[in-house]
Amino acid sequence: MATLPVCLQAYTVRDDSAQDFYGTIKKVADIGYVGIELAGIYGKDATELRTVLDDNGLMVPGAHVGLGDLANVEAALETYNTLGAKYLIVPFLPAEMRTSMDDYRKLAETLSDLGAKVNKAGMGFAYHNHDFEFETFGGDQTAFDLLFESTDASVVKVELDAFWVKKAGLDPVAYMNKYAGRVPLVHLKDMTEDGKFAQVGEGTT
Repeated sequence: MATLPVCLQAYTVRDDSAQDFYGTIKKVADIGYVGIELAGIYGKDATELRTVLDDNGLMVPGAHVGLGDLANVEAALETYNTLGAKYLIVPFLPAEMRTSMDDYRKLAETLSDLGAKVNKAGMGFAYHNHDFEFETFGGDQTAFDLLFESTDASVVKVELDAFWVKKAGLDPVAYMNKYAGRVPLVHLKDMTEDGKFAQVGEGTT
């Protein structure tokens, strides 16, 4: 059976990174992670940062890049290709962009367009969920399902966050199976009894 690489999402250590990004990268490697999923580069030069990552033996399975930053997609592609990122991932959807199913239909068009450009540049492209994507707006279908049924499956993948699926009252394993072949990246967090974050192995899920 293949062993999946276990990497750290850099947002987890954002406060430390803001103080000493390169020192934090070294600590991540020292802990034993094989990679780091980036959440910003803190103003660092991409070529220099790539050297620091390589020196610490860390791969970059992906990078969270907001829709605002992807408005200049060519600049994002240059930066993250330099860093060796395998995927660019949209990490979050602002509240004003998720008020209806029509908003998610528009998002699907945007993601399909971006995904085609990112794939052409040699990287994969994915969308990371929270719990709000599982709203139904009074119907039977979740916004999550509408979104991924409406996007081009060949260029838009799912970074499934199991915690947020569970937080929405649904089964993460069922969603992984439903989108099998389209989930190259998974976020794992544990949950306390009252629905808050917990270290993996220290919660109830």
